Amino acid sequence: MATAQLLKQKTNKILGVNAQDAKLSKSYMVVAFLALLIGGFLGLLQGLERGGVIQLPSWFTYYQVLTAHGVLLVLVLTAFFTIGYFYAGLSHTMGGLLPKVRTMGWIGFWMKIVGFVIAVIPILLNKATVLYTFYPPMAASPFFYIGLAFIVLGVWVCAFGAFINVATWRKNNPGQSIPILAFFATGVFVLLFFGSIGVTIEVVMLIFWSAGFLETINVMVSRTLFWAFGHTLVNIWYMTAVSAWYVIVPKVIGGRRFSDTLTRIVVIMLVITNIPGGFHHQIVDPGMAETLKFLHVFMSLSIGLPSLMTAFAMFSVFERTGRRKGGKGLLGWYKKLPWGDVRFLAPMIAMIAFIPAGAGGIAQTTNQLNQVVHNTLWVVGHFHLTVGTSVILTFFGISYWLVPYLSKRVLTPKMNKVGVIQTIIWTVGMLFMSGSMHWVGLLGSPRRTSYTTYGDNATALGWDPYMFLLAIGGTLLIVGVVIQVYAVFHMMFLAPKGVTEFPIADPEENETKTPLWTDRWGLWIIIMLLVVSMGYVVPLVDLIVNAPPGSPPIKTW
Repeated sequence: MATAQLLKQKTNKILGVNAQDAKLSKSYMVVAFLALLIGGFLGLLQGLERGGVIQLPSWFTYYQVLTAHGVLLVLVLTAFFTIGYFYAGLSHTMGGLLPKVRTMGWIGFWMKIVGFVIAVIPILLNKATVLYTFYPPMAASPFFYIGLAFIVLGVWVCAFGAFINVATWRKNNPGQSIPILAFFATGVFVLLFFGSIGVTIEVVMLIFWSAGFLETINVMVSRTLFWAFGHTLVNIWYMTAVSAWYVIVPKVIGGRRFSDTLTRIVVIMLVITNIPGGFHHQIVDPGMAETLKFLHVFMSLSIGLPSLMTAFAMFSVFERTGRRKGGKGLLGWYKKLPWGDVRFLAPMIAMIAFIPAGAGGIAQTTNQLNQVVHNTLWVVGHFHLTVGTSVILTFFGISYWLVPYLSKRVLTPKMNKVGVIQTIIWTVGMLFMSGSMHWVGLLGSPRRTSYTTYGDNATALGWDPYMFLLAIGGTLLIVGVVIQVYAVFHMMFLAPKGVTEFPIADPEENETKTPLWTDRWGLWIIIMLLVVSMGYVVPLVDLIVNAPPGSPPIKTW
């Protein structure tokens, strides 16, 4: 069996991408970038209204746009890209997907599509204008929650498909470490499954509550279950981006990966510490003891350690590679990096953006500082810096080699130049938008609200210049969206035929063998569940046993 698997891997390497697996991953990419296009235009409308430039009509309000924008970009774009990317990685590194795993990928694909359609119809009908976080007691149509349930279940099917593929590979390759990209995929799908259990329970309860089968809902339990998922989801995207930083970018620049063992430890740490970090979104919530909140501040800050390890590892790779190419002096190495290659430029800017983004995350995680920024546009600016820049720019950089690889086409110098221009436009647009959001948030401008001057209040009028900058940034970003979607579909269907490499970097020469204990995923999952229990059992039991009066469904729009 091991010989057959090895032969399959060699054949796959010679012939290139498996056609059936490529079709699956390309389908995921098509949906992801269509979601980017539609969600991007909705974001533009949002930014223009928030900047006081336009007034949206009563039949498609600001809050409908905000809800649809969140669902399309936060759930559809990221989920479809992540799964398409990692399924392509599993196929490449493991000699193709197992037939049943490919089938599970398609089942998950259509479950998510059906779920999205079911969820978006009530949004368009103004029956689910509850924003992406869908906090009760605001109640949407039951169909909105049913659609969300389908999306989550579709993700679960894909996650178990990945687990089956990895487990089968390990059985057929005893004594070998899981390929590094498959290792990242395992960590991401572990978080996708376990991190979404709480929100699935919440969504099922909300279905019965909004349909009238439950009279009231425990609002605090619902919020807690949501953020166990909501915060984890952000770090799932981050870990997807980090996989490209560690594994792909070194190959693109002609270098080698940093320590394979350290890379796997970073993944393990992110998986173990991630889920309890969600409580820092609830620092201002009532009903939880102060000591508990401080415990969760510590748990949230612990995620910063693997991020600092990543920063050290990546800049070490850049310096080593630059010096190997002749870079002299203290900073001469950076001139030797391929700044004109969009496959490097986009993720490099993403990494640089994560420095202030991570610092902002520490501010929001800290108990006292969170009180200042919690319900302001600062949080939205932070979100657009982390996800909209660090994650999405990395996704864009990945697309410039992954889409040609899947399509058996090549990235031409002309399309590379288009990508560089797109990356610069996106970066400038996000500087305007995210920067103005951060600053005006410190001045007190609230989030989740459409444009208002609060009766020409002097403080609110002082926010207007920043709102105008926000609108300028949003306009630049939609230009970037259009260029990026054009580039993806051009590379998918119109670029010249040819062979594109799946760029996985080799580890450093003479590196010590990776210890096999890093592959003990059963152990890491048990430790993760213990840490989750430390964070969530006490507050959830307290919120259920000492529950305040529940709330009936309320429609506020």
